[in-house]
Amino acid sequence: MQTKTINRDGPVGMPLPDAPPPSRPAAPLTVAGFGIAALGLVLTLVDIDSPLRAPCVLFVLLVAPALAIGRALGTMDPLGRAVVAAAGALAVDLLVAQAMLALHMWSVRGGVATVAVLTGAVLMMTAARRRASRGTADRAA
Repeated sequence: MQTKTINRDGPVGMPLPDAPPPSRPAAPLTVAGFGIAALGLVLTLVDIDSPLRAPCVLFVLLVAPALAIGRALGTMDPLGRAVVAAAGALAVDLLVAQAMLALHMWSVRGGVATVAVLTGAVLMMTAARRRASRGTADRAA
């Protein structure tokens, strides 16, 4: 019969409950998603007529904000993270459209660019927060 060795930090080989999750590289599908979004952004801003323009723009407006919000949610339950990210992406799109209509500044290019900027801001804040939490973990050790 084997016994587990337990030290003051818990079972050997188990992470501490307060320890931040190990950082991992971005998933390949997330990187591909942001690549498609970048293509849609370029096709829209440069006004290139292409059959790929409409699907890529929809990708920019719906999937890119959802990926950014999902990345910001971190270790949340996967199904809950997907639902919150999808709702957040729709909320971003609706708020941008409402603000542009209220200010009489409606523009397809402006709307796509605004959603892209907000998506980038969410990604930058997520990266800054993770870097800061990694810095405090390194100082605590």
